[in-house]
Amino acid sequence: MKDFLPITKADMQARGWDQVDFVYVIGDAYVDHPSFGPAIVSRVLEAAGYRVGIIAQPDWKDPGSIDVLGEPRLGFLISAGNMDSMVNHYSVSKKRRAKDFFTPSGVMGKRPDHATVVYGNLIRRTYKTKPIIIGGIEASLRRMAHYDYWDDKLRRSVLLDSQADILSFGMGERSIVCIADALDSGIPVSDITFVKGTVYKAKNLDRLSGDHIVLPSFADLQKDKLNYARSFYIQYTNTDPFSGKVLCEPYDDVYVIQNPMSEPLTQEEMDRVYALPYMRTYHPCYEQAGGIDAIKEVKFSLISNRGCFGGCSFCALTFHQGRIIQTRSHESIISEAKELIKDPDFKGYIHDVGGPTANFRHTSCEKQLKYGVCPNKQCLFPKPCANLRVDHSDYLSLLRKLRELPGVKKVFIRSGIRFDYIMADPDDTFFREMCKYHISGQLKVAPEHVADAVLSKMGKPENSVYRAFCKKYAQINKSLGKPQYLVPYLMSSHPGSTIKEAIALAEYLRDIGCSPEQVQDFYPTPSTISTCMYYTGVDPRTMQPVYVAHDPHEKAMQRALIQYKEPKNYDLVHEALVKAHRTDLIGFGKNCLIRPRNKNDASQVKPKKPLTDAERKYGISFEKYDMIQEAERKSAVKKNNKKRGRK
Repeated sequence: MKDFLPITKADMQARGWDQVDFVYVIGDAYVDHPSFGPAIVSRVLEAAGYRVGIIAQPDWKDPGSIDVLGEPRLGFLISAGNMDSMVNHYSVSKKRRAKDFFTPSGVMGKRPDHATVVYGNLIRRTYKTKPIIIGGIEASLRRMAHYDYWDDKLRRSVLLDSQADILSFGMGERSIVCIADALDSGIPVSDITFVKGTVYKAKNLDRLSGDHIVLPSFADLQKDKLNYARSFYIQYTNTDPFSGKVLCEPYDDVYVIQNPMSEPLTQEEMDRVYALPYMRTYHPCYEQAGGIDAIKEVKFSLISNRGCFGGCSFCALTFHQGRIIQTRSHESIISEAKELIKDPDFKGYIHDVGGPTANFRHTSCEKQLKYGVCPNKQCLFPKPCANLRVDHSDYLSLLRKLRELPGVKKVFIRSGIRFDYIMADPDDTFFREMCKYHISGQLKVAPEHVADAVLSKMGKPENSVYRAFCKKYAQINKSLGKPQYLVPYLMSSHPGSTIKEAIALAEYLRDIGCSPEQVQDFYPTPSTISTCMYYTGVDPRTMQPVYVAHDPHEKAMQRALIQYKEPKNYDLVHEALVKAHRTDLIGFGKNCLIRPRNKNDASQVKPKKPLTDAERKYGISFEKYDMIQEAERKSAVKKNNKKRGRK
């Protein structure tokens, strides 16, 4: 019978179980939906014949909290949840967030900081030798030595600090079943060193028979940040399942050894994963507490792909899902859509059809599934590769089928699209149909910045590509008779951005008449190229120095410049303009960002119209002058309107 997995011993007894094979400890509330990693891993294990019980958000101060299901037969699984616990808890300014969307009623504090480490040590206090396997996004991105923004220092591999035996990184369907089968067959956990997509510990390298790379030791990384930059880039160029080497990171008395990434799932395997008997919602035990907000964004959305060959420097997808695109079949996605339509809460709107990048539905080139991705070359940056396959026909066909389903009013695309990939497509059919059917009033895109010096560090296309996209978007919407707009996602303080580049971004927003409601300060999360730049001050791809804004006040100025129209940002914007010797942008001219507050400011710029002798004599205020100018403007508009009427 389709049901949630056990969360109590009573649930186990109802299934006739006296013991589970695995106890899965997770930092999120229990949501059995394929957008949640623990749901996929637990259902995959269930399909392989294993009994899994869930302990969600245990009280980490009470060792008894991980005993509620008893001792598992094979081992414990740990995931911090769908987000890194530190990102979940803290904003980029390191202030505690007000709400946790993965917890009942959004209550904060139901999971610890560095949850994977805390849960591992909690279990190890009671179960000294029971196998512990850690996974999820937090473990995946902290699998080797990494810079921790919140501690502002290098931390060891989470495998060591959590006292776990094995770390499963990336999308763990293949590796978790291999580990389970090995444990079930009686292989000691210390001997499970052969599974792709895993990290393990070893006293020496005697067991390694193939090609491997020994990285700088943790001690060497601590001595010199440049060693960390070199080590990180070696890891970055070995994330491919076909060409990646075994990586060995030495510590004082142990090696942390990373096997190559698991091979991507075939389409048939992806279909099977998403056809498993998910309940597609949160456990009913949370209903009285108000439910889990995180389900709202995904309940009526469809995942169509995994992976991303976009290669943005600030994104950790290369380390987690990889660059090879994996897709579900049309039949699988349509079957899931039909299940959504049956839901009594479905109002006719499919909220999203996509993945990390919605409009990627195949590998970027033919050779990847045999030889892997190019280790030192990107598919889209700095220019689209000559071997890049640009084709939206499969995605377009899928969207058309979904639009035609009875009960579906509209199918939205809300996950990210790569506008440079759209611009590389000589066929405008997808672009036109996207504008006509799949957005409603506005399209969110991520140019991130306009200064090419910053974009090059971000791994994003030149600003001219985005400008061309904006122009084409406007032309298509005009031809369709749709007054639709673009909402750009922008990032402040990314490595490479000085106050000068931040001002250039503000001027661009002024020119297009855009006032962003949301701005993201660069957030140095584990295992990204951008975070490596932030910590080391060099670009690990070239080892060349990069400007990094570390001072919180400067970061606040860069952020304020993007929202220069906000009254609360006036002082910061003013300070930034003075500091950058750009007081020409303080004044009454059409190109100015802010108005002056006093005569000292105004003396640095030319007003729109010189004051007359009479105005100087009577000491007219700047506010009064502004009012006069506005009245004159309105009068001129009125005269023009009358003149046009006479014509």
